[in-house]
Amino acid sequence: MSDAPTILTYEGITPAIDESAFVAPGARVIGDVVIGAESSLWYNVVVRGDGNYIRIGARTNVQDGSVIHISAHTHPTVIGDDVLIGHMAMVHGCTLHDRSFVGFGAVVMDGCVIESDAMLAAGAMLTPGKRIPSGQLWSGRPARYMRDLSPEEMAGNQKGVAAYVVEARKHRKALAEAQPAE
Repeated sequence: MSDAPTILTYEGITPAIDESAFVAPGARVIGDVVIGAESSLWYNVVVRGDGNYIRIGARTNVQDGSVIHISAHTHPTVIGDDVLIGHMAMVHGCTLHDRSFVGFGAVVMDGCVIESDAMLAAGAMLTPGKRIPSGQLWSGRPARYMRDLSPEEMAGNQKGVAAYVVEARKHRKALAEAQPAE
C-alpha cells in the first residue's frame, strides 16, 4: 500500500505506539501521543498531540475518519481501555473513561468526561464541560440524558471491543500480504 500511516515527531516528541496496536494506512499520529496494546486507529484517523498530550489505552478503537485532538495548554485528551469511538467522531480535549462509547459522527468538546460504561449517541454533541455519568445514554445537539443503559447494552459494547481487536489483526495480515516482495 502506498499510503502508509504518518507517524510524525513534533517539537521533539515522537508518538509511542505499542507494537500490537494497529495503525491503518492513511492514519496520522502526531506529537505527544501514547497508544496502548491492541488498540486500533482505522483508515484516515487523525490523532494530533501538539500543544498538549493524548493518551489512548489498551484495546480501544478509533474508527475511520475520526479526529482526536487536544485543547492547547488547557485540556489533554485521555482515552481509557476498551473504548469504542465510532466513524467520523470528533474527540477534543476531553476524558473518555474505560468502556465508554462515542457514536458515529458524535462530538465531544473541551473539558467533557464520559464515565465508564456510558454512551454518547451517534450524531450527538457533548458541549464543553459536560459529564455523562456511568451507565447513561446521552443524545442530541446539545446532548442530554436520554435513559440508563441496560446491562445487555453495556455487554454488547464490550463484544464490539473484542470484535475490533480481531478485525485489526485481520487487516494487519491483509496489508502484510498485499506488500510486494523485496
